[in-house]
Amino acid sequence: MTDQATVQEIPRIIAVANQKGGVGKTTTTINLATALAAVGKKTLVLDLDPQGNASTGLGVGHDQRERNAYHVLMGDIEMDQAIQDSNIPNLSIIPSGPDLAAAEIEIPELDRPQFCLREAIGDVSGYDYVLIDCPPALGMLTINALVASNAVMVPLQCEFFALEGITALVKTIERVKKNFNATLDIQGIVLTMFDKRNNLSDMVANDVRDFFGEKVYETVIPRNVRISEAPSHGKPVLLYDHNCAGSKAYLHLASEVLKRENRSAA
Repeated sequence: MTDQATVQEIPRIIAVANQKGGVGKTTTTINLATALAAVGKKTLVLDLDPQGNASTGLGVGHDQRERNAYHVLMGDIEMDQAIQDSNIPNLSIIPSGPDLAAAEIEIPELDRPQFCLREAIGDVSGYDYVLIDCPPALGMLTINALVASNAVMVPLQCEFFALEGITALVKTIERVKKNFNATLDIQGIVLTMFDKRNNLSDMVANDVRDFFGEKVYETVIPRNVRISEAPSHGKPVLLYDHNCAGSKAYLHLASEVLKRENRSAA
C-alpha cells in the first residue's frame, strides 16, 4: 500500500484518447491503471466514454452507476461523491452512465463549456494519477478531457490506416494546447494489437516510430486472446491472467510511463 505521505498532492492527469474505436484505448486505460496501482501509485480511472466499457472492465455493474461522470461533468455533484473503490488496492473509479451521451449536447449550453471537467477535477486529491478513458470521438467530452489533463496517451492499432487516423487527433491536441491548455503534451504513443506474425504490424510500427520518434513507447501491446477475454469477467487482464503476454506488456508499459514521468518532473 502507498504511504499517504508519498501521494502527490496534485495528481498527474493523463487522457487516454484516440478518435478511432477498437484501438485498445479502454483496455490500455484499465490495465495501465492496474499496473500503476500494483506498484503503489494511488490511481483513479475516470470513465468518460458513454459506452462505459472501463466501468465494466473494472467490475462496476450497471446498478452501481447511479452517480457517475455525467453528474460530475454537469456540476450536479462533487467529484469525490462519484468515486468508487474497485476490488484492486490503490485503484478507484468514477463510472460512466448512459446519460453521459447527453453531455455532448448539453455541455455547449454551459458557461465555459471546455472547462467543465477541469473545474470539477480541480479539487481531487489523494491520488498520484488520474487516467481518463475518452470516447472514440473528438467531441466535447474528449475536448474537456484534454483541457483538464497534463498529458495525452494515444493507443494506436498496428493497422494500415493508423497514421492517417491519428492526424486529426494531433491537430485537436495542438488546438487545445494553443487555446485552452498551454501545458498539454503527448506523453506517449503506445502500439497496440501488434501481431509479430504479420509483416504489416512491423511496417506500421516502423512508420509510426519514423514519424513520432521518441514519443512512441518501446513497449508494444501484442494481439492476445487473454486481453480480449478479461473484460467479460469484469477484470483487467493483469488479474485475469497475470502471466500472459498481454499482462507482461502492460507491466512494461507502466514502467516506461513512470520513467517518462520521472524525467519530466526532474
